[in-house]
Amino acid sequence: MPRPSLAPRGGVRRRLSVTAAAVGVALVAAGCSSASGPAEAAPYEAAPSDLSASITYGVWDQAQVEAIEANLDGFAELYPDIDVSVNVTPYADYFTKLQTQASSDSLPDLFWLNGPNFQLYASNGKIEPITGAVEAGDIDTADYPEALVDLYSLDDVQYGVPKDMDTIGVWVNEALFEQAGVPLPEADWTWDDFQETAATISEALSAEGAYGGAGGMDGQTTYYDTIFQAGGEVVADDGKASGYDTPEAEEGLQFWTDLIASGGSPSIQQLTDTPADQWFTSGKLAMYWGGSWLNAAVTDSPVSGTTDVLPLPAGEEQATVIHGVSNVVSSGSKEKQAAQALQVYLAGEEAQQQQGDMGAVIPAFADTQQGFVDSAPDRDLQVFLDAVDYARPLPVSKNAAAWNALENADLPGAFSGDEPVADVASSLGERMTALLEKE
Repeated sequence: MPRPSLAPRGGVRRRLSVTAAAVGVALVAAGCSSASGPAEAAPYEAAPSDLSASITYGVWDQAQVEAIEANLDGFAELYPDIDVSVNVTPYADYFTKLQTQASSDSLPDLFWLNGPNFQLYASNGKIEPITGAVEAGDIDTADYPEALVDLYSLDDVQYGVPKDMDTIGVWVNEALFEQAGVPLPEADWTWDDFQETAATISEALSAEGAYGGAGGMDGQTTYYDTIFQAGGEVVADDGKASGYDTPEAEEGLQFWTDLIASGGSPSIQQLTDTPADQWFTSGKLAMYWGGSWLNAAVTDSPVSGTTDVLPLPAGEEQATVIHGVSNVVSSGSKEKQAAQALQVYLAGEEAQQQQGDMGAVIPAFADTQQGFVDSAPDRDLQVFLDAVDYARPLPVSKNAAAWNALENADLPGAFSGDEPVADVASSLGERMTALLEKE
């Protein structure tokens, strides 16, 4: 029986970056133009158990490799002659590599795609619809959260279902709280509570180079949440306008400017050099606004034994971002039947349950999430499931990468205090709306 092979290259699962945004803009210019339109669904037939093929599976999170290996062991029992080579590319490089592969028609047979990039790849004919698998009953989209299923649908055609789901909470290092002489906040805390706690811890631990909290340029884990909590929006419901040039969005951005200005967070330059999740896992950050996906990395870090999770503090309202990665098949795959077989298997209850039991992610399949909660009994991972009740979908559009690039270019000036938040928000909103109107 061929053993699924792995080529791990390291990496941390993150959603948005300057690289990803720039790559999205470059995709069309590099030859993946929308002239051809979305791919037509090829005839679908479930793979026979004796199908022989070699396929590639592109992912970006080294922390999930162990769970992926376990999934592939189960897949190999059903399809012993399908060899799967898993290529792990760090997130910072993932979409650069994917853009090159898309332009040369050499995408992995199956690969991870996120919400901000999905519509661009789907509208340019690079990924295969799952129409056949759904019609055959091999995938039932009702098994997954509706908002996340919709995220991977374009013009009423479904291209993938989320393999996982994630929300945002505050990871806390109890040892640093104790060292600073600061009590842990209550679960019903507010923005003011967070700001005060972060500044107090930073002052108490300044000699150790540790901080109470941290901002950063990952919208999903920081400023999208606070914009929603302030009652604002990033993209209007009709997808034609930005929400940045509103008082609510300004308030959500100001939260992070104030945190940095108070000394409660490293500077935006420090966070550019070393992302906030690395500050946390290295024991230099008391509170980190992070996703449920961080569980595996925390478990393997020096702070594992002193870490817990709290809900996000509330602003005008309680809110968090929800998102989920999808497995998609390349429309140009030469081994499409084998790739679809793996896509179907990974979408199924058995594989999803295994993902949750190993604590790698929160699986998207209904009623398989308890294993994730139980995977780290000393941490209140239930926080991430409870957050679904007040979650808002990750803001995306057909060419989200274009305005992600504006965010990454403009917002550091606001967060550093070099430019007034109101001016940055107004300019960003105006230019983002102009981009959305062209989609």
